[in-house]
Amino acid sequence: MVERGAAARGAAARGPAGAQRRLRAVLDGAGYEVLPFGGTAEAVLAHVPRSVPLTVTASPSRGTDATLALTERLSAEGYRVAPHLSARMVPDAARLREVVERLRAAGTTSVFVVGGDAQHAGEFPDARSLLQALHELEHPFTDIGIAGYPEGHASLGRDVLERSLAQKAPLAHHVVTQVCFDAGAITAWAREVAALGVHLPVRVGVPGAVGREKLLRISAGIGVGESARFLRKQPGLLRRFFTPRGYDPGPVLAGLAGQFDAPGHHLAGLHVFTFNDVAGTEAWRQDALRRLDRHR
Repeated sequence: MVERGAAARGAAARGPAGAQRRLRAVLDGAGYEVLPFGGTAEAVLAHVPRSVPLTVTASPSRGTDATLALTERLSAEGYRVAPHLSARMVPDAARLREVVERLRAAGTTSVFVVGGDAQHAGEFPDARSLLQALHELEHPFTDIGIAGYPEGHASLGRDVLERSLAQKAPLAHHVVTQVCFDAGAITAWAREVAALGVHLPVRVGVPGAVGREKLLRISAGIGVGESARFLRKQPGLLRRFFTPRGYDPGPVLAGLAGQFDAPGHHLAGLHVFTFNDVAGTEAWRQDALRRLDRHR
């Protein structure tokens, strides 16, 4: 009787109602990614609750200091902020120490480490080398993120990506996926990653509710070269954004509703690429939360 009761409770937790509860929790705890542009801090302060974790990207055209400055500003305003540390934008160990000390002073405890798109000219050619150097320092970071690629990478083979992820995982605390619009592909990739022995929690990367005009303005702001590199790594992004109403993250989340915290993989959270349309994205998130509450 006890075993049947436990099985029944497990089945109920995995049923539609349980899936909706998990999806609500995931939306409630979603983090936003923003770009270090002029006006970003003001937009975040105007529209984003301080309960929402933030990450700040690294832009080769604007430099590491722009990322650090926005991290410091938002941290001082009470947000939990994780800056991107782009390996190819850190020239040497001395500069890495400066960055770490600056973030320590800001009270930063989270970072996201990537290889980056800048031309390699320093000591760190990739994320793994920067992670290793970081762990040789007395750093303050208790939550280190690394990237995952459910639909592959434009310039790296699948075997290279798998090997790289397995090597970086012991030096990190979670994985954030690049944008993927196929819930089935995300889940299948997460199962493959778990089978490789990578058991970090995976935060699914989805675009926010962003219109095509906003995407065009952001693309112009980061420059043609950076825009082209970004879009090469995001299959289908333009096609989905360039519709009359822009992009709606709802369908892919609906496809993932029963997958968060399900067995066999480690899908555990949501990472929203806002493209700095934080007003539209937060309005969409609040509306989604209200709709989930109505159906409880």
